[in-house]
Amino acid sequence: MTRFSLRLLAPAVALLLAVANTSASAQDLAKEAFYGHFQGSGVAENSDSLYFGVTVRDLDVRIGAEAPGFFVEWTSVIRGGGDPGNPDVKRRTARMSFVPSAEPGIFNATGARDPRGASGLGWASISGQTLSVHVMRITDSGGYVIQTYDRTLEGTGMRLQFVNVANGEPRRQVDARLVKVGN
Repeated sequence: MTRFSLRLLAPAVALLLAVANTSASAQDLAKEAFYGHFQGSGVAENSDSLYFGVTVRDLDVRIGAEAPGFFVEWTSVIRGGGDPGNPDVKRRTARMSFVPSAEPGIFNATGARDPRGASGLGWASISGQTLSVHVMRITDSGGYVIQTYDRTLEGTGMRLQFVNVANGEPRRQVDARLVKVGN
């Protein structure tokens, strides 16, 4: 190898070592780091968004202690359809409670333990600065739906990325920014 090619390779090797060192020293946050009241908005897209547009969602998320684990409660206000000057408004609220599992950073949902039931099968996990909540349901026709809510702490709030997958096909996704407004 020539000295010229070694000089070009050195920055790439240094970058790889820095990334490896950073990821090796990165630790998962404790569940308490996610506690608080967050509000914000985001945009929902689906496979028809190209033709029918996107919908705006206002979001309210509360995460807090609930012995022996924690709870996540979220409300989505969906504005879309109807008269553009006076769109239809839908409000949906859900709450899930989680308890620690035998694995660190993994939490089982209480009351959401049957993928064929109305609440589905739920669990949560923490990886780095992201708290992920997953809900899986088996449909009446034998298919499945998996919803994943990734809540990543950033600056003064969190970023929410929601994905709804049905039978392996993405159906809807939401990307939102929320600000911490209380404890």
